[in-house]
Amino acid sequence: MRLVIAVVQAEDAQRTVVALTDKGISSTRMSSSGGFLQQGNVTLLIGVDPSQVDTVLEVIRENCKERSRYLTPVPPLAEPGEMFLAYPVEVQVGGATVWVVPVESFEKI
Repeated sequence: MRLVIAVVQAEDAQRTVVALTDKGISSTRMSSSGGFLQQGNVTLLIGVDPSQVDTVLEVIRENCKERSRYLTPVPPLAEPGEMFLAYPVEVQVGGATVWVVPVESFEKI
């Protein structure tokens, strides 16, 4: 058995879960947030047989797309009398970060 851990952007999560379900693959969905951008993510836990890993990865690739966003960075602390104007910067968000790990034991109780 394999555990696929996929961190996906919140707006891609529902579409991905539905696509997995359509293929007969169940998942557990947990809300999470990114450390750098502090944006909402969803972590999907997907337990499958090794033969299904490629199918899971294909579904994730098809439903989790990278996109550009403009974000205004948080200004650093300024000294009195100094002024810092933050300009929006373009960053890439979305896509997915995926780990596939072997599972030694699995029980459904």
